[in-house]
Amino acid sequence: MLSSSLQRYFSSLTPVAPLATFRLAFGLLVLASVVRFWAKGWIAELYLRPKFFFSYYGFEWVRPLGMYTYGLFVVCGLCALLVAVGYWYRTASIGLFLSFTYIELMDKSTYLNHYYFVSLVALLLIMLPAGRYFSFDAHRHPQRWRNEVPRWTVDALRLLMGIVYCYAGLAKLNSDWLVHAMPLRIWLPAKNDLPLIGPLLGQLWVAYAFSWFGALYDLTIPYFLFNRRTRPLAYVTVVVFHVLTAILFPIGMFPYVMMVAALIFFPAEWHERVLKRLQGLLRRDSAPQRPVVPLHYNPVQRQLLLGALGVFFLVQLLLPFRYLLYPHELFWTEEGYRFSWRVMLMEKMGQVQFRVVDSQTKRALLVNNYEHLSVLQEKMMSTQPDMIVQFAHYLRDYYARQGVYAPQVYADAYVSLNGRLGKAFIDPSVNLARIHDDLRAKPWILPFDDEITGL
Repeated sequence: MLSSSLQRYFSSLTPVAPLATFRLAFGLLVLASVVRFWAKGWIAELYLRPKFFFSYYGFEWVRPLGMYTYGLFVVCGLCALLVAVGYWYRTASIGLFLSFTYIELMDKSTYLNHYYFVSLVALLLIMLPAGRYFSFDAHRHPQRWRNEVPRWTVDALRLLMGIVYCYAGLAKLNSDWLVHAMPLRIWLPAKNDLPLIGPLLGQLWVAYAFSWFGALYDLTIPYFLFNRRTRPLAYVTVVVFHVLTAILFPIGMFPYVMMVAALIFFPAEWHERVLKRLQGLLRRDSAPQRPVVPLHYNPVQRQLLLGALGVFFLVQLLLPFRYLLYPHELFWTEEGYRFSWRVMLMEKMGQVQFRVVDSQTKRALLVNNYEHLSVLQEKMMSTQPDMIVQFAHYLRDYYARQGVYAPQVYADAYVSLNGRLGKAFIDPSVNLARIHDDLRAKPWILPFDDEITGL
């Protein structure tokens, strides 16, 4: 049984305006990302030209669609626009989640935290009543219009933001980040040509200041955004922090996604003012004052939605800790690293030379990786063991078609992590062609022979 306070919370209502502004801003931002991706020629570069693609475990069936990949991006952009304006909202949000997530899963080498975040938000929006207000759906079907919704539907987005920030902060509580200011002490001096702040970026104390402030920011910003008194200054901090991040580091749309998403913490009155001003800019007559029309779910709908949200958030809370199931250093093996909000914690460089050996003649061939992979794919593969195995399997099949008998594939791999000297990464005596790629620990990764303490 729920306590009386929880019962009151789950029965309480709040204005729907924060969901409407979030829907509008989020949809337009995803649309801008799709247009940017297309305009820069990245669709062809990342999904048409490579000969091989790195799949995610369990999603091997997800592949680029040839020239139809352009159509997939059109569908994604169109769904984002429809979500933004609230037209066929539920169908559009499902389409956005499926199309964007399919794009994300097509090649592991393009993984970014904010792609994962966009997929999660799109999944949440399917379950939330964000199309009930300031939308084409509400205009076309007035009976669907609502100006109050259960409070937990708005707090779901705030909770996701809190998880992202707090887990990113916890991930920074490690010795490389706090004690050695790594990898910022490598990255920041490379930006010393920037006006005004450039000369400071080569100073060691600046790297430490950025490292400590970054950890403190991630761990505390959800609290300050929740708090009414500290919220305005906290949001200024969000903007300054992410603008600096965008200037200093080439991480795409992530800073803008976080700046927009953080607006969900502002009170409903602020969102209502924004929507009224937007209505004025659109030169539409102000809608007449309407009575309060709350959205109430029937008991079955409520139980299903709360159950789905409970599973969603349980996965988000537990998934980042799956690295504890593996015995080796996380930053070295990256077993359990993805989908855990570990943002910009490593400077990892690697080099892999593959040898393909004919099992009958013992003749060995050295592989030029760039004959098969793009520059991005080769860079990402060279430091990630699961991708090394996947590429080894591709080489096995490729050379078998070229007439090599039962190809054996070996890798001479060396990796440098956060400024350390390069070390042998993969056991060169292991025939990777026979290694099964799964989620179990990989004993053929050589020991790190160092320690990174912390979470």
